[in-house]
Amino acid sequence: MPVNKVLVVGGGITGSVLCLALAQRGVEVELAEVSPQWFGVGHGITIQGNALKALRSVGVLDRVLARAVPFDLMRLRRADGGLITELETPHTGGADLPSTAGALRSDLQNALCDAVYAHGVTVRLGLSVRTLDQAAGHVDVDFTDGTAGRYDLVVGADGINSAMRALIGITTRPRPVGMSIFRVVARRPAEMDCAEVYYGGPRYKAGYSPISDDQCYAYLLDENLDASLIGPRASLDLLRERGAGYGGTWGKILASLPDDTAVDYRWIEAVLVDEDWHRGRAMVIGDAAHACPPLIAQGAAMCMEDAVLLAELVTADEPVDRALARFMARRLPRVRMVLDNSLQLADWEIHPDTPGADPARIMSETLASLTVAA
Repeated sequence: MPVNKVLVVGGGITGSVLCLALAQRGVEVELAEVSPQWFGVGHGITIQGNALKALRSVGVLDRVLARAVPFDLMRLRRADGGLITELETPHTGGADLPSTAGALRSDLQNALCDAVYAHGVTVRLGLSVRTLDQAAGHVDVDFTDGTAGRYDLVVGADGINSAMRALIGITTRPRPVGMSIFRVVARRPAEMDCAEVYYGGPRYKAGYSPISDDQCYAYLLDENLDASLIGPRASLDLLRERGAGYGGTWGKILASLPDDTAVDYRWIEAVLVDEDWHRGRAMVIGDAAHACPPLIAQGAAMCMEDAVLLAELVTADEPVDRALARFMARRLPRVRMVLDNSLQLADWEIHPDTPGADPARIMSETLASLTVAA
């Protein structure tokens, strides 16, 4: 029978969308978030049409789009800024939605946080799950603050380094892809009207997207540098050094960065739990189950699709085990396709002389296939 009480572990994009989708269907929802404070942080984010569709389904799209920048094009450029080609991005969320929107991740998360509270979800901060004990029809949970609870379903949405994944007995772990990324939020040049990507320069790739009226999100894909550099306050001088050699608008953005710019530097990792994401009535979704290199900008969209579909199926009039089996049958092939194509793009970035490499084709084909509903 449908679930009535659900614990969601992790209050990021995936967990927040799941909380909303469940609460809108009358489920009693608790959210456990390990951080003692819960609000939006981070750099820019590209939200594809299928992610916008998910946001509309949980009632936050209008607020997100009020601050975001919608666009329907992507331009590919040479390192000097010369145009290679202009691509129309498929409308993966339907013709009535933008194909893409650039946003501040903090704006998106703040909209989700406010909506979760408004829908009466019980939000518990500064704690997580210590142990799970499954029985017929329910899961008993002991929390790290000494409290306990009983739930019809427990869902880990706690990211690529998920603790819930191991806790329920899934041994899959993330692995480095072989490339890293510098990210900054910068002043948006007047000529920037869509996402653009620069190929053929000294690093794997550089690019940017507009994310507000006056801000943009810019990035540089590089080889894996020393792991000690990883963090949210990486060296701006290092980014300037590694980004030298790119012209056009990207070069203008790099040159304009003030000395106190926050530079985020990460190794890019990938993970796919290529089996059932559930063990009984405990499971993982989103980045905890699958995370791909950000080369097709579908990471957040795949996570939101997980959340909306899971809420739909586990509140339908059928046994939970059957609902979870139907969930896996619909989600695993789709996320595997996105991950495989993202990894192919990453390999072509690392080995640009690969015969037959055609990033524009694989990006277009992937997005076109996602126009079919999740």
